[in-house]
Amino acid sequence: DYDRAAPKGVGAAKVAGNYAADLIPNMAAKKKGFPICLYLDAATHTLVEEFSTSNFIGIDNENKKYITPKSDSVLPSITNKSLQTLAKDEGMTVEQRDIEVAELSTFDEVIACGTAVVVTPIGSLTRFEENGEESKYQFTEDVGETTRRLYDTVRNIQNGEIEDTHNWNYKVE
Repeated sequence: DYDRAAPKGVGAAKVAGNYAADLIPNMAAKKKGFPICLYLDAATHTLVEEFSTSNFIGIDNENKKYITPKSDSVLPSITNKSLQTLAKDEGMTVEQRDIEVAELSTFDEVIACGTAVVVTPIGSLTRFEENGEESKYQFTEDVGETTRRLYDTVRNIQNGEIEDTHNWNYKVE
């Protein structure tokens, strides 16, 4: 029933107004027991864009794929870019492209990522259809192997516990 960002709007800019669009749907979702909203493209409501507070990542473990939406309405994320680099380092294929809602059922793991949440596993997604029916997409019950590995690697680099081969950290004196 709600859109986070309009086509050709300012969804890809980090401005306070972009978070305001999520206030009412977020409260409604929480009342139904859901901790976060996943937004679809505003034009067709058929393509995954991003969570209310973070980027979307779909993991296909069998085919070693890391898939994240490509949309002008998605806020660019340095965390997502960093995770893409780490996934490539591990030999995963990284795809930034349109993700149709039907494709959600093909992912082994789904991750919300961003500055505040870093890497957060999503156990399931529920979509309420216009006719009142629910479509449920179930992912891993626990933290998935790829989610855990990416989280551990990025946090260990941030904390200086493993070598920063990408020169992301700078010592401030």
